[in-house]
Amino acid sequence: MEEENKKQEHPNSPLHGIKLAEIVQYLVATYGWEELAATINLNCFKSNPTIKSCLKFLRTTPWARTKVENLYLKSIKK
Repeated sequence: MEEENKKQEHPNSPLHGIKLAEIVQYLVATYGWEELAATINLNCFKSNPTIKSCLKFLRTTPWARTKVENLYLKSIKK
């Protein structure tokens, strides 16, 4: 029952049900670290990039997470 309520809270959100880790992994596989760093100017993509370090940064930095989510949405629409 609780799962049904969660689905109803954000029925139109294209990111609903997609984990941040899945988004970052998709972007790394699609663009690579260098192109990601050029597209979104974040140090977590430039200096010793790892999925774990990027997730830690993005979970605590809402403006950066928004940029990453927007790039993901643009790339899946192509």
